[in-house]
Amino acid sequence: MTNTTWDALAERLDNVKKPVRTLSLCDDPDIRDRYRAAQAAAERSEAVLKEFPKDGDPEALAFIQGEASKAKTELAAAKKAYDTHTITLRFTALEQQELEDLQNKHPASEEGEEQGDQFEYDTFAPALVSAASLDGMPVEAASRYLKTWTVSDARDLWNAAWSIQHAKRTDLGKG
Repeated sequence: MTNTTWDALAERLDNVKKPVRTLSLCDDPDIRDRYRAAQAAAERSEAVLKEFPKDGDPEALAFIQGEASKAKTELAAAKKAYDTHTITLRFTALEQQELEDLQNKHPASEEGEEQGDQFEYDTFAPALVSAASLDGMPVEAASRYLKTWTVSDARDLWNAAWSIQHAKRTDLGKG
């Protein structure tokens, strides 16, 4: 006799998708700044519109609605330009054993171990970025980006691959 309740749960558990994290890089800082400014302006204009008194001056309301409409239009245009100039990389969680095996292939140096390191960052980071990449990023490319991108961008690349390994999808309830 099979446990149909468990079988149904097991099937659902076996089909839970792995978490995915994205990293977006805009190749034009002016376009990125325009998009961020348009986002902020649209948020501000929506907030002003939302807070406008229901019994307020109709002319003032029409002006605020017009400004909100202009902000939405600018946001749409800025987003289109941003999307055209943005590269999105995707990373997923590895299975636990795969992550452990990868870490074991890149052990910390003796000095690193004394400092509490669990792995040798210079070799493990590109290996993890490559292994977690859903876009097929080779280890050599990951290593090059981690070394040549700005400190902040390289940190974000590492964090996208590393943090998804620790993404929590569970909730512990009270019975």
